[in-house]
Amino acid sequence: MTDTVQGAPEDRDAAATDQRASGSIGLVGRILRSLEIRMLGLALLLAVILSLLSPFFLTERNIFNILDQSVVIGIVAVGMTFVILTGGIDLSVGAVFGLTGIILAQALQVMPIPLAIPAAVATGAGIGLFSGLLIAVFGLAPFVVTLGVMAIGRSLSFILSGQRSISGLPPELDAIVYSTFLGIPANVLFLLGLYLLAWVYLTYTKGGRTIYAIGSNKEAARAAGLSTMFYSILPYVVAGALSAVAVTFSLAQIMSADPLAGNQMELDAIAAVVIGGASLYGGRGSIIGTLLGVLIMVMIRNGLNLMGVSPFWQGTAIGSIIIIALLAERLINWRSNRN
Repeated sequence: MTDTVQGAPEDRDAAATDQRASGSIGLVGRILRSLEIRMLGLALLLAVILSLLSPFFLTERNIFNILDQSVVIGIVAVGMTFVILTGGIDLSVGAVFGLTGIILAQALQVMPIPLAIPAAVATGAGIGLFSGLLIAVFGLAPFVVTLGVMAIGRSLSFILSGQRSISGLPPELDAIVYSTFLGIPANVLFLLGLYLLAWVYLTYTKGGRTIYAIGSNKEAARAAGLSTMFYSILPYVVAGALSAVAVTFSLAQIMSADPLAGNQMELDAIAAVVIGGASLYGGRGSIIGTLLGVLIMVMIRNGLNLMGVSPFWQGTAIGSIIIIALLAERLINWRSNRN
């Protein structure tokens, strides 16, 4: 009896120790299964590899260069994330980028910057609204609608610009890129603020949860009383508006607008979102994953440039890395589901 009484606390301590150990292992497992943690690990591994291949990669100047190169595609990728989370696709963001850039450049000739930029953003949002209405109200396929809008946008860019670049923009425009706060460029701060805002919206608001629900099962979301119509249109409006915001930063850097601007940007935006772990079927993905996907893409391009790789080969290298990353992610998810 005495041995039982003395042994009971030891048994309880051992059980508690085992429980804490299993809990710690479970926590580590959940962390390792986190998509964002895996993407962060991939980004860090890529940075280490590129720093070994080029001594200039991890210099302060190049790090700021990478962040600067991430701004334009990063802004467009936020809108694409919203669209893909609903199970849609927007092939028109590059054309909207080019068209609103021409409109902004022309508006800057006749009105001040504080009026011209909102006008361009409103134009982008209006184009997105047009696409969203055709998709959500009339049930047309997102691929077909946005492909048509892409063709229209490209055509209008050439018509409105007279098939030429537009320069002579007000020099004050470059302040939105080259002004700094605590040593950080304004455009980088804007990008980080935009991702923070998008993360809060998708994570903590009813609208964000509705967007995920639409992508997971639209009929179930409708049966639950969610505003599926509104939140099926909203992502396209956001994508169009952010394409116009992105071209504003681009114009501020190069001080000219080209009707060919944004060519193939839709592919880069889709690739960044997919590399970040979003499912093209909708309902799965995160804005943090998209940010990491953008950084991974930009780091690859930057590293290849530093190593002197021909631009003609860079597409092959980037495409191969994207396919390998997606295949690895699929294999990891398949193994996790089996366990």
